[in-house]
Amino acid sequence: MELDLDKNPESRSKANNAPTVVGIIKEENDNRVALVPGSVPQLKKAGLEVLVENEAGVGAHYDNSSYEKQGAEIVARDEVFKKSNVIVSVKKPDAKTLTKLHAGQIFIGLLQPQINTELIETLRQKSITAISLDSINRRLSRAQTMDVLSSQANIAGYKAVLVAADTYGRYFPMMITAAGTAKPAGVLVLGAGVAGLQAMGTAKRLGALVFGYDVRPETKAEITSVGAKFVDLGEVSGSGEGGYARALTPEELARQQEALNAHISRQDIIITTAQVPGKKPPLLVTEEALQLLKPGSVIVDIAASDLGGNVAFSKPNETVVTKNGVRIVGAANLPSAMPASASDAFSGNLSSLLIYITKDGVCGIDTEDEIQRDIVICHQGEIVNKTIADLVNEKRGQL
Repeated sequence: MELDLDKNPESRSKANNAPTVVGIIKEENDNRVALVPGSVPQLKKAGLEVLVENEAGVGAHYDNSSYEKQGAEIVARDEVFKKSNVIVSVKKPDAKTLTKLHAGQIFIGLLQPQINTELIETLRQKSITAISLDSINRRLSRAQTMDVLSSQANIAGYKAVLVAADTYGRYFPMMITAAGTAKPAGVLVLGAGVAGLQAMGTAKRLGALVFGYDVRPETKAEITSVGAKFVDLGEVSGSGEGGYARALTPEELARQQEALNAHISRQDIIITTAQVPGKKPPLLVTEEALQLLKPGSVIVDIAASDLGGNVAFSKPNETVVTKNGVRIVGAANLPSAMPASASDAFSGNLSSLLIYITKDGVCGIDTEDEIQRDIVICHQGEIVNKTIADLVNEKRGQL
């Protein structure tokens, strides 16, 4: 199924004979950029042209000249939207961006379609082809080079430990000095996904005593491989199909929480990483658990969002201090705090996807392709991802 670039037959014919133009826009409230200069030569080799909005990369420390040296053209924002067939972004389009998109364009970004059904419906109505990078099937080996979620989670896990160390009022490692010996910090990381494992490894390298927990007992080998001690809660197991965690029953959650609270109470630092796409994150550190922590303890909640977080009282992009002196850092967007590395990784994933869907310099959409059928959410005025279509229809029925 070839991409319909324009409803006008004459314009479409001309467009199909010309290479696809990829437009890079400047992010709102985020320091990252979707494509970095180093990816431009790969895209041009695939026959694509690249337009960059003026100063789109400055937040990630890439100036206009760095793009121009690699063969990209710097233009004003309006011109990017006017001339580009494909618009690439880190995040979802805001209201202003939506007004600039036109029929036949492809928009690629982290759209979170499970919770942004109104956005998807708007894109469908405008005949925009929406590709959501957070819908990639990570179990497909061919899709792993396009896995933006994993690359950004890796950065978030690393940065979470640095944030915790900066917030904590004591040393991470054991320090022997003439003034006495400082005990190493105890760090508990909840969740053994990409972010959690990176956090465990980073905290270990900083000299802390590190403990890791995940509802899937089979993650023990991964947790111990990065230098952490596996927290065993006994009979509580949340193993699901395909290596993913399943939802626990209310009884299992109660047993898990009781056993987990005992471990939480002994730690100085907690890092929580459990996220469920499109759903409220599970509550792992309850109000009761917070009361068990010592004054000066620090919690960094990577899962903090408008839907909630893993920690009671957690708020995205805010630090909350409890009555007993525990600091809860709602670390909603840590990759933006490491914009250069985060952009490099994001760009590598995105360029792999663009090259994958490009043939003879033209980006094409094939909803039967095993990778595209998950990430292409809407195309040619229809929501083609069945899961998202069902969600949108359900929302319509509730109105």
